[in-house]
Amino acid sequence: MMETIAATLRQEFADLSDPAQLTRVTLRLVVAVVLGAIVGFERELRGSSAGLRTHMLVALGVALVIVASEQSGVTPDGTSRVLQGLLAGIGFLGAGAILKQGDGEQVKGLTTAASIWCTAAIAVAAGLGKEATAVLATFITVVILSLLLRIERRMAREPASAGQAPHDPGRR
Repeated sequence: MMETIAATLRQEFADLSDPAQLTRVTLRLVVAVVLGAIVGFERELRGSSAGLRTHMLVALGVALVIVASEQSGVTPDGTSRVLQGLLAGIGFLGAGAILKQGDGEQVKGLTTAASIWCTAAIAVAAGLGKEATAVLATFITVVILSLLLRIERRMAREPASAGQAPHDPGRR
């Protein structure tokens, strides 16, 4: 009986028995988490409702689903369906970050929702083994979130032309 239990345990944990496979999976998951942390840290600095841990968990979860489906032998068509479900589900998660304030048209959280969705897409790239693409996308994301915020704030400080109200860069 103990031999059966031991054999079953070995079979159940055999998905990473090959050192190359273990390295590949570890690299993909860690890269996704680190890149999610970079985006999450930027959001954390801005006082966003979804910060470091949220972005890291989204990245890990998405990359894990991609890696696990690949390990299970899912076909390219199956991977496409997995991606569709993931990105739609992440849309619902991002919707939780969006708040409508008062009776006016002011909405907060759109940028945070977009950063969650973007983090998921970055994690998809990492999970598929496209780490360089994921790193490039993270760089672009952080530039958009930080550099463009500075430009928006500078534009908001300038007097509005022709009686237009200045853009509110404080929206997240």
